[in-house]
Amino acid sequence: MNVVEVQNLSVRFGDYFAVKNISFTVRSGEIFGFLGANGAGKTTTIRVLCGLLVPTEGKTLVCGLDVQKNSFDVKKKVGYMSQKFTLYDDMTVKENLDFAASLRKLDTKNFKEQKEKLLSFIHFRASEKTLVRELPGGVKQQVSLVASLLHDPELVFLDEPTAGVSPAYRQRFWVLIQELAKSGKTVFVTTHYMDEAEHCQRIALLREGALIALNSPLGLKQESFPGRNSVDVTLEEVFIHQVEGR
Repeated sequence: MNVVEVQNLSVRFGDYFAVKNISFTVRSGEIFGFLGANGAGKTTTIRVLCGLLVPTEGKTLVCGLDVQKNSFDVKKKVGYMSQKFTLYDDMTVKENLDFAASLRKLDTKNFKEQKEKLLSFIHFRASEKTLVRELPGGVKQQVSLVASLLHDPELVFLDEPTAGVSPAYRQRFWVLIQELAKSGKTVFVTTHYMDEAEHCQRIALLREGALIALNSPLGLKQESFPGRNSVDVTLEEVFIHQVEGR
């Protein structure tokens, strides 16, 4: 079953195409990587799929719903962890999660149960009264993940979720992503770390708004360097070859 279906999607701002006629699908329970250089159209595509941006052309289905016709219902089924903003630094963990729950209009009982379950899921050990700015970067990102999952979405978009985080916290975050997928959730993730992309079942590569490749990590290595042993090829080499054209 496909949780995401994108057909001939384009997004134009004036004469500039941020996304150019792309089509792809994402399967239920899949960890789907969406890779490209800065400005390739990754975040723009995610915003369209979350119902936050109206496309210029094309059709998008999320969880069986036409995003353009049912954007309100789509927002109930997806979680979105932005690369730039999810939590308020000058508020406590509790205040941030309470605020996120209020935006989703979650009832008190379900919110409390979900919050406790998710804080346990990330092994949160600090006090909920801790200001977000006092949390280590990796813990802050994990709390951001909790905020995006409070309403128990079917599909979660993670836009550069480990940017600026230490290698140890990056590794821990990807354990959480894999556990989410095992629980049945679909994870749509962007990252600039090629070691992280190895954990994706499939990867879409974008260049200047266009989709240039879509395959498993192994498949991309074989396509990019057919004359080499794939064991010796890294995704970083694939990225440089496919996306940067070198």
